Amino acid sequence: MTFGGLPTRFEPTGTSRGLAIVAPGRAYSPAAPLLELARLALLQHDLTVQQLWWDSTTRGDEDAEAWVRRHVAAAHAREDADHVLVVGKSLGTRAASYAAERGLDAIWFTPLLVDPVVAEGIAANPGRQLLVGGLADELWDPAVARELADAGCDVLEVPDADHSMGTPDAVRTAEIHLEVARALEEWVSQI
Repeated sequence: MTFGGLPTRFEPTGTSRGLAIVAPGRAYSPAAPLLELARLALLQHDLTVQQLWWDSTTRGDEDAEAWVRRHVAAAHAREDADHVLVVGKSLGTRAASYAAERGLDAIWFTPLLVDPVVAEGIAANPGRQLLVGGLADELWDPAVARELADAGCDVLEVPDADHSMGTPDAVRTAEIHLEVARALEEWVSQI
């Protein structure tokens, strides 16, 4: 499968142990740094990666959560994998309730923790979850992140990271992305 000539599905070199469905952000494609790091870590640990590419401006009046859930559910329905996990970035974290209803493991990049629907979806999920966010992100609520960590979620919170997990400094942004890559490697290796 391709989107605009770009591949959307990636198979590991070994036997696949499961499927990761990648739900990007509103203006943060699956090819952007955080989701690319996730793709590499997942493939390295023998998981198939199915990226969703969307134009969120086509949503019209449809509720954002319903719109994201519909896309993730359609990708999930096409698959027959024993282990499925969801990887979401910002808008894609609106799939939290979908993942919770099915007990799917999940990686949430810059989840919209200020939105009670997203936070409640994450809190309700019995699956393993990694949350990645920064204190310079106005959509990250550190109190909610602490509650979710206390409830069993793995949390990487970076003090100076914004909603793209970066800063105005290129070197510091690269350092943050290295922190994220290490957290991904550790988390994915335990699946």
